[in-house]
Order: sequence, then C-alpha cells, then structure tokens
Amino acid sequence: VDLFRMNCELLATCTALGYLEGDTYHKEADCLESVKDLIRYLRHEDDTRDVRQQLGAGQIVQNDLLPIIIQHGQDKALFDACIRLMVNLTQPAMLCFGKVPDDPVFRHHFLQVTSHLQACKEAFASEAVFGMLSETLYTLLQLDWEQRQEEDNLLIERILLLVRNVLHVPADPCEEKKVDDDASIHDRLLWAIHMSGFDDLIKFLASAQSEQQWSMHVLEIISLMFRDQTPEALVSAGQARTAEEKHRDTQELEALREKELAAKRSRTLQRGTRHSRFGGSYVVQGLKSIGDKDVIYHRNVHNFKNYTHDMGKAVRRVPKRNRQARECKDKRRSALNVRLFLREFCVDFLENCYNRLMYLVKESLIREQTQQHDETYYLWALSFFMAFNRGNGFRADLVSETMSIRAFHYIERNITNYYEMMLTDRKEATSWSRRMHLALKAYQELLLTVNEMDRSQDESIRQSCSVIKSNIFYLMEYREIFLTLLRKYDETRQPHSYLKDLVESTHLFLRMLERYCKGRNSLMVQVCSCKKRVRRKKSRGQKKPSAAETSPEALAETWKVVEEELKASGFQSLTESIVPFDATSDTPLEEQRTDAMVRVQDALLIRLGPEALALLRAAREVWPEGDVFGSADVEPEEELELLKQILHANLPRSPPPEPAAEEDDDDAAELEEEELQSVQVFEKEFNFLDFIKRFSNPSVVRPYLLLLKSYSKNTPHTNHCIARMLHRLAVDLKMDAQLFQLSVFNVFNKILSDPAAAAYKELVTFAKFVLNRFFSLAAQNNKAYVELLFWKNVGAVREMTEGYGKDGLVLGKKPTWTEEEEEELRNLYEEHRHSEVPDIVETLLPLLSDSTRTRRQVVTQLVRMGLVDSAKELKKQKKGTQIVLWTEEQEEELQMLYEEYKDSDDVLGNIMKKHTAKRSRARVVDKLLSMGLVSERRELYKKRSRSARGTSSGKGMVYIIKESHDVPLVPLKEANEEAMDNKSFLRLLRKLGLRAPANEQETFWRIPAKISVSQLRGAAAALSPREEEPKGGEEQDGSRSPTGESQETEVVSGEQRAQALRALLLTRKRKHHSSEHTGTATSVIVQISGGNLFQSLGAASAKARSPYRLYLDHGTSKTS
Repeated sequence: VDLFRMNCELLATCTALGYLEGDTYHKEADCLESVKDLIRYLRHEDDTRDVRQQLGAGQIVQNDLLPIIIQHGQDKALFDACIRLMVNLTQPAMLCFGKVPDDPVFRHHFLQVTSHLQACKEAFASEAVFGMLSETLYTLLQLDWEQRQEEDNLLIERILLLVRNVLHVPADPCEEKKVDDDASIHDRLLWAIHMSGFDDLIKFLASAQSEQQWSMHVLEIISLMFRDQTPEALVSAGQARTAEEKHRDTQELEALREKELAAKRSRTLQRGTRHSRFGGSYVVQGLKSIGDKDVIYHRNVHNFKNYTHDMGKAVRRVPKRNRQARECKDKRRSALNVRLFLREFCVDFLENCYNRLMYLVKESLIREQTQQHDETYYLWALSFFMAFNRGNGFRADLVSETMSIRAFHYIERNITNYYEMMLTDRKEATSWSRRMHLALKAYQELLLTVNEMDRSQDESIRQSCSVIKSNIFYLMEYREIFLTLLRKYDETRQPHSYLKDLVESTHLFLRMLERYCKGRNSLMVQVCSCKKRVRRKKSRGQKKPSAAETSPEALAETWKVVEEELKASGFQSLTESIVPFDATSDTPLEEQRTDAMVRVQDALLIRLGPEALALLRAAREVWPEGDVFGSADVEPEEELELLKQILHANLPRSPPPEPAAEEDDDDAAELEEEELQSVQVFEKEFNFLDFIKRFSNPSVVRPYLLLLKSYSKNTPHTNHCIARMLHRLAVDLKMDAQLFQLSVFNVFNKILSDPAAAAYKELVTFAKFVLNRFFSLAAQNNKAYVELLFWKNVGAVREMTEGYGKDGLVLGKKPTWTEEEEEELRNLYEEHRHSEVPDIVETLLPLLSDSTRTRRQVVTQLVRMGLVDSAKELKKQKKGTQIVLWTEEQEEELQMLYEEYKDSDDVLGNIMKKHTAKRSRARVVDKLLSMGLVSERRELYKKRSRSARGTSSGKGMVYIIKESHDVPLVPLKEANEEAMDNKSFLRLLRKLGLRAPANEQETFWRIPAKISVSQLRGAAAALSPREEEPKGGEEQDGSRSPTGESQETEVVSGEQRAQALRALLLTRKRKHHSSEHTGTATSVIVQISGGNLFQSLGAASAKARSPYRLYLDHGTSKTS
C-alpha cells in the first residue's frame, strides 16, 4: 500500500463519515457503520501500521471524530464507537511496534506514527473536547452499582484510557521550542483538563470507596499530568523567594561573573603587539617529536599550554558499548497558571486521596493484578508526593501509608530485582536502569521523610521515626544497600543523574546512622554469614545441638521496638484477609493452634508488630474457645500484654524431618557425608568507623571521582556530599594515600586553577590537604610518583606509607628463585619423576633447602622451567572426588565376599579388608544397594553382642580382653567428648601409653595390647583424687557402671598408689623400648577400681570433672 496515497476503501469509508462546514459537522446516514468499519480495518493492519498512518495523514481524529463527539454526543451508540476508535488510534507507538525498531524502514514508520499522535494531542487541547468527556464521565459516575450496565463500565474505562493515551504522547522538540514559563501543548492540555473539571473527577475516582477498580488508571493519568514537573517548582509556585533561594542564585551569578572576567583577562594577555597572522616558530626543548629531535611549534606561543601530540589527529570513535549512558530529558518550568493549578491539585490529593489510592495500588501489585512494570507508577507517586509534602509544611499523617518498614522492604526488593535484570536482559538494560533510578529516588525520599520526622515537634512522630530507624539500621539489607550500589555502578548503563542521587542518598544515610550511633552506648545489628560445612549423620543416642536461644536482653529490645510501633499505629493491624492456618496441611484445623501461636511469635521476633497483631486477631476468630488468643471483647492494652507473653514464651516447635532410625550409628557416621551451605544470622555490636572502612575501596571511590569531574555543573549540596565522603576516608580513616591517583590529581588541578574557585571553598581546601600529604610522602618514598598511576587498596596504601619488602619487592609477594634453587629443583624432579609416589610435589617439598616454599610456588616454577606442561598435571588428588567405574570382575568379587561374610557380625568391615579394589565405605554400600544384595543400609551395620557387657559387682566392672588386640576408648556423653577435645587431656593419654587413631579408618583412641591389666589398674588408682577415709565405717557412693547400676568406690591404700606409680613409670619405659608380642591370645580379667579410667584420667583435666564410662572393645573378637 502506498502510504502517501490513501487506500480507496479507506477513503470511501472516511468520506461516508460526514463533512465539516465551518464550525458545524454534518454526519452522513452511514456514519456509525463507517466508524465500525474503520475499527475493523485497524484490526487487520500489517506490521508497518499502514492503516493507522493513512488515517493519521488524513487527520480523521482532528476533522471528523472530535467534532462528532462534541456536536453529536447525544447519540450514545455513535459516541461509544468514536471513543473506542480514538482509543485505538491514540495508542502509543511503543505499544504498536513493541519497541523502538532498529531497522531503518520500520524506524521511519515508528516516527511517522509518533508525529501523527503529536498532531492529535494538539487537537485534544480544547475545553470543548474535555468538557464533553467530563460531562459523560460525570453522568456515568452518578449511577449506582445496581443501575450500571457492563457497557457503562466499558465506557468509563475507555474514557480513562483515551485521556491516558493523549497525555502519554511525547513532545516534539523540533516544533515546541518553548522557554520556561511559556505554555506548551502539554500545558494547554492540562489547562483544558482543569477548566472542564476533569481533574475533580480524577480526585473523586481516587478517593471513592466504590470506584477502587480504577485506581491503577487514575495513578497513570496523575503521573502523566506531572510528567514535566518537579515538587520543588510546584511548592514555590506563586510564593515569594526565600532568603536561601536568593542566596543560592546570588552565588551562581557571582561564579558566572568570575568566569567571564577570567576569560576576558586571558584574552587580553593573548593579544600581542603584532598582527595575528604571524605566529612564529619555536623549538620546545625537552619534548621529543617522532624522531630524536625536539618538537617545532608553529603557532602562537600563548596557546602552547594547550599543546598535545594529539593535535590534528582524528578523534577516536568510542565503541557503542563503552559510551556513557544518556540522560533523560530535562524538566521544564510550565506556565504560572498551570503550576498554580497543579499545586492545588497536589494539596487536595494529599489530604483526601493519597493514602487510600497508594494502599489500593500496593495491594494490586502484591496480588499481581496489574500489568507488567506498573510498579514504576507507584514508585514515582511515592517519591513525588512525599517530596511535595516535605516542602509544603510537612505533615506525617498525609503520607502514613507509605511511611513504614514494608515500604522500605518493597523498594529494596525492587532495586535488587532491577539490578539483576539489568545484567541479564542486556538489550533492555537502559529501561531497567531507568526503573532502578526511579526506585532509588523513592528510597531516598523515604530517608528524607524519616529525617524530617526526626526533627518534628510531635513526640509521637519522633517515636515512630525511632522505630523505623531502629529497623533500617538493624537489618543488614537496608544498612548495606548503598555500599552495594556504589560498588556495582556502571557508567555505561546508569546515567550521571543516577550517580548524583546515589551519592546524596549515601551521604544522608551515613549522617543519620552516625547521629543515631552517637546517642547510644552500643548498637546491636543483624549480621549474616554464609559458610560451607561438611556434616555427618549423628547417632541416635547423641543429642543434637539445639539452636541458640534468644537472649532476654535481645527479647526486651525487640519488645520495646514492637510496642512503640503498635502504639504509633494505634493498634491497627494493617494486614488484611490473613489466614492463620494452612488449609493444605494434613494436620486437622484444631491441632494447628500451636502453629498459629508460633507464627505470631515469629512475626514478633522479626519486629513485624502489625502483622503479629493481625495474626492474633485472625486466630481468635478461628479458635475462640478457651480464650487462648484472648476474649472477643479484649482491650488493646490486654492484646499488648498477650503479645508480650507470646514473645517470651517457650513454645513447642515441630522438629525438622529426620531420617529413619538406625540401630548402630557409629558405622552410619562413616557411610554418609553431605556438604551444606548454611546461612547463619547472628547479632553483633555495631561500630560506625568499621562500617566506614568498607567504603575504603577503589570500586567505591571511583564513582565519587566521576561525579567530582563535573564539579562545576553539580549543585553545592552534591559537591558537599562528595567532599564529606572523601574527608571520611582521608581524615577519619587516615587513608589519604588512597586518593594519590593521577586522575584525582587532574581534577584537583582543574579545581585549583578554576577562576571561580572561590565558589568551591570546601573542595579547594580538601584538594590542598591531599596534595600536601602527597608531597610530604614523596619526600620519603621515591616511588610515590609511580604509585600515582594505580588505584590502591588498603594493603597497597599500607605498603606505600609504611614501606615495601626486601629488594624492592612488595611485602607478601613470593620471592624469586635463584639459579642454585632452580638447579636443585630440577635434579630432585628428575630423580623422583619416575617413582610411583601418588603426589610428587608433596615428595619434593621436604627435600628442598628452602623450607618456606609452598606447593603453589613449586608447581608454578616447574611449569615456568618447562619440566611439566601444565599445572593440571600436578593437581593434588582429593579424596572421594574421583568417580571410578566398577568392572565386572570387581562386582563378582564383591558379590562373593558378601555371600561369604553376610552372616558375620561386621559384614562391611570384612568386605573392606578383603576387597582388592580400593573404595570408600560409602561407595561399597551404594554398590551393594544397587546390586540388590541388601535392601537397606542398616543390614551392613556392625552387630554388637549384648553379652560383651560384664556383670556388676560391688567394686567395679569386669571385662574380658584379648591381649593380642588394641582396645578402643569410646566416649558416650558430651562431657566425654569435651574431654577428648582437650589438648592437655590428650597429652596425658599419650603419657600413659594410649595410642591416637592411626588412619582414617580409626575413629577412637586405643589401649595398646602391650599394656597389662595391672598397669591399667595402677594408672587409674594413681590418678584418682585422694579422699579422706569416712568416719564410722560409712561408705561413699561410687560412680555408675555402664549398665546404670550404682557401685561403691574402693579406698586406695598407700601400697596400691605406690604400685600404680611404678606401673606408670614402667609404661613410659616400655614406650621407648617396645618389644614384639608373640604367642597365643590369652584372656585376663580387668577390674577397674574406684569407678573407671575416664573418671580417673578426668581428675587431672579441668574440663573433664564429671564421671565417665569406659567401654572396652577389642575389634572383631567377641567378649563374654
């Protein structure tokens, strides 16, 4: 279709609509059918939007549709059809094409559609058009819900969409070259809306209880109305300038005047006595040209300071991916009458509509009842109207809906999501960056409002502010958001204005945090740490360590914050339609009361007072019997006391699901291991200076330097924020050497040589301080000038100021290899390269003359010397990481061994000893399960004979031990395990001759077979604490035996103690002169007097004072 000539069918249809004669429009008989035909044509247009372009070129909206609705509005069917057609024709070009096309042809069509929309917008700037729309909308809103038909609701929505589409049309920069205070097309459109009373209908829709379904449309229209406005400009509209504004304007004029005078003086100095055509030729000594000769300069000598070797060269093109992000269009000041009308609109909207509309929009966003990216309208409204409220006589009650911790959480979550999408969706990175900037401005406005509340004269407002500050300073995600955003700043995706808002927000947050810390002796904050740990299955008999209980002090602090928040909110549970039970759970409803109580306690622990109150009230309605959650007519004070009791109560919590019970978990601990990544949340005392140290990083300082480069365009407040942060690093942290960087000094040079430097006194003072510090350091460190080329972290700063390592090497760097060391390494490698050692590097390390060499240094040197091709060849083998397939022979061998030992007491142990292929116990168990030889793991656990335990006697326990086997020492209680962790206790065991685990197959310490029974008895007697003999023949109670029966202790005589000491000395001698034990195994009876060995040994250890039990096992032999 030729777009420059209208299609004949379209032309005939448009002609059948009617014609305009003067100011009167004469419609044809087929006017309604023609409008419907145009709607059908639009439904079947192609990708170039040919029908839309032809109708726009024919000016159907301006010449036909608008006159029809103005003069023939009483024809309801025709009016509805025209509104429907105009909603389609005014649809934004971005929605028609999906995005701004990259193809030149489609880009042309996109611009054509946009130009037609701009022409339509000018036609809509008429009081007659909006008068008709307002009258129709008013008539429809007068109808009750019972009288309203479906067509009426559709017409209301189409009118709102039509106004939204018209306001959305962008301005044409080529046509609208208006100055400030002049009326643009958008201003004329707003004035038509105001004169027709349409703005009052918007405020009614925003505040009416029965019209909440239009809340999202209303918020879109309001945001487009204020598209070119700023809150500060509207607040000051129609008011006299304040003294602060006058002073700021005077400073700007003085700075401009000083620059102009400086430029005039420089021109005077450049004016020579000769005419300008004779520049002369000069030789620049010390500056080499392309060859070895000095540069010859052929221009005027006054311009030599601007000379560079790049003069005359073509400017290098910057790749598109490395270009700085573009700024959004600048704001403009509308006509005074428009600003006054918008100011009154803001005042009425805040007083009557803001809280309710923002609540409805937030609920729709949470329930996902809106379209994609509609949350940007919510973020804009929050930042705009809260800023207007601050400037127009701050009232906290007008913005109470968005002044809460939930608002901080919602915005913080959106900032994180936008940043992640900016990294993943690279084609739309610019759009995600703009949304992220919008969320940042909303977060900044929340902080500014909190700061304003802190200075309020009302005590209740200051208490509410204290509650909010305690939460945002306590939780880590709010406390570290600015540090993260500064580190992640990318100038190619995020514009300069975003960095400005980020720096100002960081300055505000740090100032609030510093003031909050000064008023307190200590501040506890939440800290999260992520650790990887290897956990083994615990035995059933061992008690699992329970989670750390919350301290009473922390509970008291939590309750104080929750109580203040509930009192500030007037005991209003802001969470509606909350369900206190799980309808999908198999647990009956009556049995979920305890879970509901636990949920209330969890909400209190994370300081969500209104949510906890809502849960309590919802649970009271579900379980009214017994007044467990309070009576039906409970007072707010009683609810407060009930919440306090729930917070401090020790409620039963359901344990996490555990694996199936196991008969003997000593072997199960060796079978299964799993690596977990645990996130630990704990509290610690906050130190403001330590927090500032985290900003001492090149990735944080660079964004400040980028913003400082435009110091002449920045506002005085922005320059103050930059100087304050750099002052914190250079003075407070004494990290001034971190600013010793050439690009920083270049900016300082521009500031100091600026003719208007008097306007930047703070920056000038700071620049002089840093430069003086640098030159003082350069007098001591001759490498300081080289350090200017690099950004420096904390370690580099310390080395630069305190000194470097030996031979010019920086401390901490690996030393070089000498020729002798290289020759030694080569000889050792050639000697052991063909040996069958599993790890040749571990073999070479102890043989090197330099014992300080690490494994990495040796591997790197071997690769550098060409002895090995890659470091991967010398990679250290890790246990359990290699996956080796089982061969058929190995499977047959495993099956034969299982058949042989399946009836033994230790099936797995015997298989591991006899199997030729080296496999871990877990791999063997998995293979047995996969082959179907066993059905579950417990069949492979070692079977214990209950007859191994002796019978109780009045003086001790009796065991039978085979002398030919070492006996393991098994701790059974927590106190036993603590003793085995004590280094002093383990040294005592070694002195007594006991042996530590020899390899990974052994877990427990063992009593060597060479130690006799008499030596054990003597050692136990010698280490027992000396006690006085009881009077009157009384006998003292002994410690419990392994079977739980109480026994009497035997008083050790002096002869026995002497014998025990001799046995101990004999043991020490045998440790050095051990001999082989031959012969058959004999059985002896061991009687441990006065309790057991652990009790005797524990008397010598401070950590092992409680009684212990000793089980003596001898490996695979049975005891009786």
